[in-house]
Parts: sequence; structure tokens; C-alpha cells
Amino acid sequence: MKVRTRFAPSPTGYMHIGNLRTALYEYLIAKASGGDFVLRIEDTDQKRYVEGATDIIYATLKRVGMLWDEGPDIGGEYGPYVQSERKPIYAEYAHKLVDLGGAHYCFCADTSDEDEENGEEDLASKFAKFKDPCKFISKEEARERIAKGEKFTVRQTINKTGKSKFHDVVYGDIEIDYDELDEGVLLKSDGMPTYNFANVIDDHLMEISHVVRGNEYISSTPKYNLIYEAFGWTPPIYVHVPPVMKDAQHKLSKRNGDASFQDLVAKGYLPEAILNYIALLGWNPGTEQEIFSLEELKKCFTAERLHQSPAIFDGVKLKWMNGQYLRNLSADEFHKQAFPYYKKALTRQVNLEALSKVLQPRIETLQDIVDNVDFIENLPTYGNELFINKKMKTDETVAKQGLEYALEALKEQKEWTNEALFECLKGLASTKEMKNGQILYPVRIALSGKETTPGGATELAVVLGKEETIRRIEMALSQL
Repeated sequence: MKVRTRFAPSPTGYMHIGNLRTALYEYLIAKASGGDFVLRIEDTDQKRYVEGATDIIYATLKRVGMLWDEGPDIGGEYGPYVQSERKPIYAEYAHKLVDLGGAHYCFCADTSDEDEENGEEDLASKFAKFKDPCKFISKEEARERIAKGEKFTVRQTINKTGKSKFHDVVYGDIEIDYDELDEGVLLKSDGMPTYNFANVIDDHLMEISHVVRGNEYISSTPKYNLIYEAFGWTPPIYVHVPPVMKDAQHKLSKRNGDASFQDLVAKGYLPEAILNYIALLGWNPGTEQEIFSLEELKKCFTAERLHQSPAIFDGVKLKWMNGQYLRNLSADEFHKQAFPYYKKALTRQVNLEALSKVLQPRIETLQDIVDNVDFIENLPTYGNELFINKKMKTDETVAKQGLEYALEALKEQKEWTNEALFECLKGLASTKEMKNGQILYPVRIALSGKETTPGGATELAVVLGKEETIRRIEMALSQL
């Protein structure tokens, strides 16, 4: 059996972190076995459809390198890959299911739209099992009423008693009492299928071998299996995964203001780092390794190592991991990534290549750039107490003396590189019988006006350039 997985998002406007993690696990299951990764757009809930959301799905998957083998944009032999384009297929199989006794026609109010609005399109209908009076209408009478133009839905019929038993890769053998199942709507009155029906039909017709989805669907899986059984089809291998949590009580949710993939990228996180981090939200590689490229994940991922417990999204850990990725970039690539942030934060002409060299080892997100370069654009107002530092053995008098020596030496300095400037000021301290810090610390304060800076005195001097460095030291001296 060829492994085939599918990512079937709803086009609702953004890529939720949990959705992207599901897509990643589906992609890895397929690629680890040389299988196919299918993209299918589940747009049966038209009320939640957002214009342009499908393009966001395409762009997100491409940006993290998860290219699909079949999908709406590239086609494939199992298309169409957009559910709203498959309405005749669902109607055909809905009527077949009625003939097979797995469903019935219902002429009561169609509550399926409400149901899909209220909870991942998977809430049961308001009609409890065996309470729907339409269930006892004969197929012949029902079809006569339909022929006369009466509105109807197709609702699942559940006549089984006892327990439904099935196996899940993550949770093992599961049993659910059939009495707990409701006979939900499969085909709405407008001809659109509900999630509960469309996903079964599509997964079978597209020969999907492994279905990865949230564990909230475990309770509905017996209903899906009854549809497979009625048609005489073999169910797929189920891989239910726990949710990504904001904390111990709350799921990560865009509605609650939690970040989507797009939000994180806008905050300066690298797509590769985000993908690496979410791979570990519910999966253990069995080693101490934490940094994985997508290619490495494809080689070592197994669904058997997925966790049963919910994973808590740790922003601190993600930030740390992003910092690792930034430091592993080539100097040229880091500068390319940083440049848009420089354009946003700086109008002053400075040595941006030198600035990148200063920042790359020190920041954890690209957004950190903005906060780290504010003093370059405008020297802040600061008090002379900033020059007092016990560790560096400086006070206002020592700082003034150190700055006077530095100013004289820097005016004569020809080679304006970090190495040359450091040797110049270090040699100056030795000549004047001062500690290195008694020269370097006051210079750093004079150039930045801040106690904490992303680089040392000579690094900042290279970024600012000779003219601005001298100007700022002269300003500090006039202030002292």
C-alpha cells in the first residue's frame, strides 16, 4: 500500500499553529515512506470562507518547504481537490448510502450550518439518536416528497448497539459505545456535505492511507467507520494528535489573540525555526537533538513517537530556537533577512554590514533589531551617572579623562575596523596606565547613551563611522 496523506484545511484566513503542525505530521508520514502528500481545500462551510485564504495556505506551505504532490493548483488524478467543486460526488454517495441503510432522508429543520459553526464542524445535530421521526419514513415515500420539491437533508442512520472498536497509532485500541453517537446531517439542504461526510468520501476516493487530525475527532470516528462499513470500504490508518495548548487550561487560538504562523513571521521568526519548533510540540525524536532541518525530519520522523498528552506552546523556547537559526545563517543571508528591519528603523547612513555582524550573535528574533538600533538613529538623552561603573572602575572624572585620550587617538586613526580600533584603544589604555574598561566603557556610553548595547565600543564605532563617533564623544565631553 502506498502511503498517501492529505492536508485538508478550511480557507478561513490564516494558518493556525495547530493546523500547520498537523500538515507537518502528515507531510512527514508521507515523505518518510516515499509517499504522496495531498492538499485538499475543505470549503463546505461557506459562512467561514475568507477571500484569499486559499492563497495564504499555498504561500505558507511553500514558505516552509512542504510542497504537495497533488492539489487544486497543480491537479492530480483524484481531483477536483476543492470540496465545493465535488458536490455531485457527495450527492451520488449520499443517495447510495440511503439505499445501503447507512443514512435516511430527513425533512426536519436543517441545523447542520449551526453545528459547523460551533466547534470544528464536528458537533452532532440537535436530534438525538432514534429521536428523528423522519428515520421511520420509507425510502419510497421520502423520494416522492423530494420529487415534489420538499427540502431535505441526508442524515446518518445508526442502528448498531454495543461498542465500536478501532485502533489509533497514538492512542492505541479505542472503544466507544454506539449509544453515545448522534445521527448527524451528512448532506445539507443546499446540497453541500458536512465535514463528517465529505472527509470520508474524499479520503476513500483519493486513496488516503493515513488520516492525521486532532484528538477531538476520536469521538466521531465510529460514525466515520460506519460509513466505511456501509460502503464496504477499508478505513484509513488513524493518527489522532492532542491539541497545542496556550497553558494547561486553554487551547492555542487565534480568536484569543494567539499568534498564527503569519503573525510569528511578522514578529521576526524564521519559517524554518517555527517549523522545527512545532515538530517537537507533541513528538519526541528519541535523542537529545533539537535542531532539525525539514530533510532531517523526513529521515527520522515516526508517528509512533507522537505524544498522547497536549503540548504547551512555549514562546521562550521558540525564541531560543529562532536565535539558534539566526546564528546559523551565513553572514550574507542574515544581512539579507535583517535589511527590511534596518529600513524600518534607520534613516541615518551607517555601516549596515558591520551592524549585521554585531547583531547576528546577539538577537533572537529579527524584530529585536528595531529595539537594538534605536540609539543609532537618535542618541538618547542620558545623565552623567551612566559613566559611573564599579566593575569598570570608572566615575565621571575617569570617564572624562578616558574620553579625552580616546578622542585624540581616534581623530588620528586611519584604519576604521573593529580590530584596528580595539588595538588602538587597548594600546592607548596601556600607554596611559589605565584599565581597558576605563577607556572602552566611557566610549561605549558616549556612542550609545545606553547602559546595555548590542556591541562593544569599537563595534559601535565601526557601525556609526568615524565622523559620527567623534561627534558623539565630543558631545559627551561637553556634557561632562
